[in-house]
Amino acid sequence: MLDYAAFPDQRQKKIRQLLKNEGRVVCTILAREMGVSEHTIRRDLNELAEEGVCKRVHGGAVSVLESAGTFEQRIGLNQAEKTTIAQKCASLIKNNTCVFIDSGSTNLEIARSIPETLASTVVTNSPLIAIELMKKPLCEVVMIGGKMNTQIGASVSNSSMHQIRQIYFDQCFIGGCAFDPQIGVTIFDYEEAEFKKALIEQSNQVIMGITADKLPGAARYLVASCQQISILVVNKHIPNDLHQLLVKTDMQILFA
Repeated sequence: MLDYAAFPDQRQKKIRQLLKNEGRVVCTILAREMGVSEHTIRRDLNELAEEGVCKRVHGGAVSVLESAGTFEQRIGLNQAEKTTIAQKCASLIKNNTCVFIDSGSTNLEIARSIPETLASTVVTNSPLIAIELMKKPLCEVVMIGGKMNTQIGASVSNSSMHQIRQIYFDQCFIGGCAFDPQIGVTIFDYEEAEFKKALIEQSNQVIMGITADKLPGAARYLVASCQQISILVVNKHIPNDLHQLLVKTDMQILFA
């Protein structure tokens, strides 16, 4: 077995690989497996956090994810998983309510999964999502306008934020780039993060459907803590240790 105490570079290389493979690491487990002190591991994690590899959380660290590309590039990735999660999310929408569907490729699938018998007002800031909603004969569709952010395929400008502050939503379906049970929802764009925060303030119930490749992990800007998320819809095949962390939060967890 490699003497990790004598080879700090190899120790950090191992931690990097674990973060990449598993998304998060725990100090006590790393210390035991590598035969070093928890203080040594915490120092390693602090150094990796300074490099932007991870973000420190209580008892360990979570991987900082890379952007998965533009909205258009993400469409079609993990399609089967997105469809399953979206169908579960769409089943939560009730008749005669006002719902916001945020931008995102999984949320695009939610719009596609809404049954044609649903009669509700559905608001969105994404043109592609609006087009899908217009195919639902009983839905009243409201499009939030303003300057388009081509990276995310939606409008999140100040004028867009002003518009959503004039509406109260029974439910909102938010998108996110990363999620961790200790950190919450994070994304890569500052302006979009501020828009989502305003959206959450206007909503009675906040729902998020997220694919397994985005958790656990962290991006640059915080959107919401777990306490602000009402329902999280995830793949039923997530690892057991992650499952245990999720069920300890205040969120309702639904498995698709």
